Amino acid sequence: MPTATAPVADCAVGLTPDLPPVVAVRVLQHGVLEVRFADGCAGCVEILPSHMTGVFAPLRDPAVFAQAGVVGGAVSWPEGVDLAPDAMYQAIVRNGRWVLE
Repeated sequence: MPTATAPVADCAVGLTPDLPPVVAVRVLQHGVLEVRFADGCAGCVEILPSHMTGVFAPLRDPAVFAQAGVVGGAVSWPEGVDLAPDAMYQAIVRNGRWVLE
């Protein structure tokens, strides 16, 4: 029987006790990322200026934001800022994107 590849929108939630880690991140523009998880699930993360306060304040600088990378299965920046991969995954599965307001 041929194996079908599930579309990105069909990310498997709840099939395993652990959510898949982030394996790739790409900055699309300041405040917007494209992320991909180990299971192939992918989507956008938008960090609005109103969210770039407190620990996220360094991300207001486009040069800092552009340094997004993957460390330990999460999106992070050299300034010690990172994003919760579990919340990100669940939002992308539901909506195709995660907006931090």
